[in-house]
Amino acid sequence: MSQQPIIYLDNNATTRVDERVIEAMLPYFRESYANASSSHLAGLTINEAVENAAWQTASLIGASEEEIIFTSGATEAINLAVKGLSGYEKKHIITVVTEHKAVLETCLYMESIGFDVTYLPVEKDGLLDLNLLNESITDKTLIIIIMSVNNETGVMQNIEAISNITNAKNVLFLCDATQAVGKIAIDVKKLKIDFLALSAHKFYGPKGVGALYVSSSLKTKLETQIHGGGQQRKLRSGTLNIPGIIGLGKACEIAENELEINKNKIIKLRDELEKGLLKTEGSFVNGNTENRIYNTFNICFPGVNSERLIMALQHIAVSSGSSCSSVTSEPSHVLKALGLSNENALSSIRFSLGKFTTLEEIEETIERVTALVLNLRSF
Repeated sequence: MSQQPIIYLDNNATTRVDERVIEAMLPYFRESYANASSSHLAGLTINEAVENAAWQTASLIGASEEEIIFTSGATEAINLAVKGLSGYEKKHIITVVTEHKAVLETCLYMESIGFDVTYLPVEKDGLLDLNLLNESITDKTLIIIIMSVNNETGVMQNIEAISNITNAKNVLFLCDATQAVGKIAIDVKKLKIDFLALSAHKFYGPKGVGALYVSSSLKTKLETQIHGGGQQRKLRSGTLNIPGIIGLGKACEIAENELEINKNKIIKLRDELEKGLLKTEGSFVNGNTENRIYNTFNICFPGVNSERLIMALQHIAVSSGSSCSSVTSEPSHVLKALGLSNENALSSIRFSLGKFTTLEEIEETIERVTALVLNLRSF
């Protein structure tokens, strides 16, 4: 008996790797396997490929290749950027309560070593009050950490306005762009961002590789977090994940060329799915529906436990929150910050579409989810 194909609507957790990315990576597992740090011809050739991947990554976000530090993903990039500032005289950090755990847990660590952290609330639609942000900055504020796109609701913060505030106050700005890079156009120079974190697997690249953009205009230097052979200008030692880096570079190149194509396709499917599911009695969308990424929506079905619904959906892959915390039965900290009750937070589902999603999958999902919600409510 053949298994029913998965309808994958959890693309904010991870994405399917593009075949073109796989093809670009394969030679670096087989014939081109030398260490990029080796001084022989094979190693120098690999190093050139790494430099090209740095250029591809930088091009996608408007940076230069010298400003790219390859990491294992956005989590490591965030840790490097924040912990790398631990020796600074200023000891105040500002972030937002709806940030990813990679930021919140890192900030908790910074508190344990003597930093003060301000966790700003959001409005009921998930947007940050920029006046509150401005008022929260003091002469001791070192850095502001705010994500571009929320991974659970898709709500997009006004990064340009936030950057204008940080620059006016001479405060550093780290943007977690994990859910934005590869989906929307980003120019770190125009936005005057100091640090930006990204992960390849969020936009059809491989898992286990990402990057930290570090602005060359920074007068201060990050403290190294991983010591060793001094790779990547001594900021991140260790033998480079060559196939992963090549895959990241290729994913960036593809994304840069296909941003609008993907957006135009996915937004139509997202709207079709959202419209169909909102016909279910009592359902409502969590978060701002104007300022959000085009592939995501988070919907509440009051009276239906989201985990039970996810299990009942079987071959339809969706999520009840962040992929890092969805295994727990705790209500989402993001949805709680928007003012939802525990019950409604535990009745909410995130749908995140990708470029491989089809109209047929959307139609089947509407039919299946609608029927299951009615069925579960009857119990």
